[in-house]
Amino acid sequence: MKTLLLAAAGLTAVAIAPALAADLPARTPAYAKAPAIVEPIYNWSGFYIGINGGGGSSRDCWSINNALGVAVPSTAEGCHNATGALVGGQAGYRWQMTNWVFGLEAQGDWADLKGSNVSQLTAPFAVFNNNSKINAIGLFTGQVGYAWNNVLWYGKGGAAVTHDKYNGDVLGTTFDTASETRWGGAIGTGIEIGFAPGWSVAFEYDHLFMGNRNNSFALVGAGGLSRIDNIRQDVDMGTVHVNYTFGGPVVAKY
Repeated sequence: MKTLLLAAAGLTAVAIAPALAADLPARTPAYAKAPAIVEPIYNWSGFYIGINGGGGSSRDCWSINNALGVAVPSTAEGCHNATGALVGGQAGYRWQMTNWVFGLEAQGDWADLKGSNVSQLTAPFAVFNNNSKINAIGLFTGQVGYAWNNVLWYGKGGAAVTHDKYNGDVLGTTFDTASETRWGGAIGTGIEIGFAPGWSVAFEYDHLFMGNRNNSFALVGAGGLSRIDNIRQDVDMGTVHVNYTFGGPVVAKY
């Protein structure tokens, strides 16, 4: 009888053991790795478009070398700063190789840079003023930069173009006018910060070397040649850019 009881108890234990084991929490093997931690990395590659706005200042220096069709010794008339606001847009493409970023960009801005000075030829009487205005600026540049994740420092350089209008006035009445589209060179630098997938904001400074150009002024109402002035121009621009890069330039690193 005792032997039968012992046998019955053993069979019961064998039947119950698997059920109890199923209720126990599973153990992670000692050799298993912890879950990978995702670290976001900002990738600057891709096509982007954006808007920009800011201000600029153009340094214009005038020298007359022809009066009423007669060549005269080049005589300085003075300089002035034409200042005002800028607003426009840009588009470009960037390639990232490790931390280095390379790009091409085209930028166009509507401008309202105005300035004037009293011509030194009539300075004792202060009756004749030289006035200038830049109403458009374009930049076509290449970029080289270095990225620290979502922070990009870059330098840029290439071609620049401005559209300029000039006039002379006598006691506030316009006497003669001229206009031109002027090409030159540009260099600049900026810091750009990615603040969301695809979105970034940049703070940029550019200097434009626009050189010296002769401009023929026409008499208002008469159409004849009034004078030829050589005008030297340099432009400084400070702008804030907001860009969107297509494709969402955020990837994951494990």
